[in-house]
Amino acid sequence: MKPKATVLDEAAIRRALTRVSHEIIEKNKGVEDLVLVGIKTRGVPIAERIKRKINEIEDKPLPGGELDITLYRDDLSPKHEQPEPELKETNVKADINGKKVILVDDVLYTGRTVRAAMDALMDLGRPAQIQLAVLVDRGHRELPIRADYVGKNVPTSLNEVVTVTLAETDHEDQVMIYEK
Repeated sequence: MKPKATVLDEAAIRRALTRVSHEIIEKNKGVEDLVLVGIKTRGVPIAERIKRKINEIEDKPLPGGELDITLYRDDLSPKHEQPEPELKETNVKADINGKKVILVDDVLYTGRTVRAAMDALMDLGRPAQIQLAVLVDRGHRELPIRADYVGKNVPTSLNEVVTVTLAETDHEDQVMIYEK
């Protein structure tokens, strides 16, 4: 793949997540009954950053967790065609029943990851509401899913790939577009 453009650098990611944090507080009229759940892998550190920012603003820590959607994906083929999926741990200790759960992910593309995350979440309880926060929305939805909070809309072609790297997982913060 050939690098095409840097969409967000470290400072731009910080600003985008600060704005998203403020939008979450405003839309929900505070942080009462909110739970932030990051979708593994890069949704988890993004959710943690948003939780820290909201705590700075509101002086109230938010409950949260990590959601592994591996077994809920609709793109898993029969066993003989591909290796066994790597399971990661789901860790949502907060009671989500009757709460507003904000799912957090890095890139919104087809919507299939979010659909899988909603299925996984519903196996943990019955939230009053599910909202979606993403760092990047690149378009090309296959399912009727939209984000409530978007760090940056990045129109892309189907020949492009959006990659998010974060200090927690990749040692640097940036969002890049590559050409296939």
